[in-house]
Amino acid sequence: MLTFLLWVLLLVFCWPLALLALVLYPIVWLLLLPFRLLGIAVEGVFAFLRAIVLLPARVLRGRPTT
Repeated sequence: MLTFLLWVLLLVFCWPLALLALVLYPIVWLLLLPFRLLGIAVEGVFAFLRAIVLLPARVLRGRPTT
Protein backbone atom coordinates (compact mmCIF):
# COMPACT_ATOMS: atom_id res chain seq x y z
CA MET A 1 0.00 0.00 0.00
CA LEU A 2 2.86 2.34 0.80
CA THR A 3 4.40 1.71 -2.61
CA PHE A 4 1.14 2.65 -4.29
CA LEU A 5 0.88 5.86 -2.27
CA LEU A 6 4.44 6.79 -3.16
CA TRP A 7 3.68 6.16 -6.82
CA VAL A 8 0.56 8.35 -6.65
CA LEU A 9 2.61 11.08 -4.97
CA LEU A 10 5.18 10.82 -7.75
CA LEU A 11 2.35 10.96 -10.29
CA VAL A 12 1.06 14.20 -8.78
CA PHE A 13 4.43 15.94 -8.60
CA CYS A 14 6.22 14.55 -11.66
CA TRP A 15 3.84 12.69 -13.94
CA PRO A 16 6.28 11.99 -16.82
CA LEU A 17 8.69 10.24 -14.46
CA ALA A 18 5.82 8.28 -12.89
CA LEU A 19 4.57 7.11 -16.28
CA LEU A 20 8.10 6.18 -17.32
CA ALA A 21 8.50 4.15 -14.13
CA LEU A 22 5.16 2.47 -14.80
CA VAL A 23 6.25 1.46 -18.30
CA LEU A 24 9.80 0.41 -17.38
CA TYR A 25 8.92 -1.65 -14.27
CA PRO A 26 7.76 -4.77 -16.19
CA ILE A 27 10.79 -4.57 -18.50
CA VAL A 28 13.21 -4.38 -15.56
CA TRP A 29 11.32 -7.22 -13.84
CA LEU A 30 11.72 -9.41 -16.93
CA LEU A 31 15.42 -8.57 -17.21
CA LEU A 32 16.04 -9.49 -13.56
CA LEU A 33 14.03 -12.73 -13.68
CA PRO A 34 16.95 -14.95 -14.84
CA PHE A 35 19.05 -13.69 -11.92
CA ARG A 36 16.28 -14.58 -9.49
CA LEU A 37 16.01 -18.06 -10.98
CA LEU A 38 19.79 -18.44 -10.78
CA GLY A 39 19.67 -17.37 -7.13
CA ILE A 40 17.03 -19.99 -6.36
CA ALA A 41 19.13 -22.67 -8.08
CA VAL A 42 22.32 -21.67 -6.23
CA GLU A 43 20.44 -21.64 -2.92
CA GLY A 44 19.19 -25.16 -3.67
CA VAL A 45 22.70 -26.39 -4.44
CA PHE A 46 24.03 -24.92 -1.20
CA ALA A 47 21.20 -26.54 0.78
CA PHE A 48 21.99 -29.87 -0.87
CA LEU A 49 25.71 -29.58 -0.07
CA ARG A 50 24.91 -28.61 3.52
CA ALA A 51 22.67 -31.67 3.86
CA ILE A 52 25.44 -33.92 2.49
CA VAL A 53 28.05 -32.45 4.85
CA LEU A 54 25.78 -32.71 7.90
CA LEU A 55 24.48 -36.20 7.07
CA PRO A 56 27.15 -38.11 9.09
CA ALA A 57 26.39 -36.05 12.18
CA ARG A 58 22.67 -36.72 11.81
CA VAL A 59 23.25 -40.44 11.36
CA LEU A 60 25.59 -40.69 14.37
CA ARG A 61 23.23 -38.69 16.57
CA GLY A 62 20.60 -41.43 16.32
CA ARG A 63 16.94 -41.25 17.14
CA PRO A 64 15.76 -38.85 19.83
CA THR A 65 14.44 -40.54 22.96
CA THR A 66 11.18 -39.29 24.37
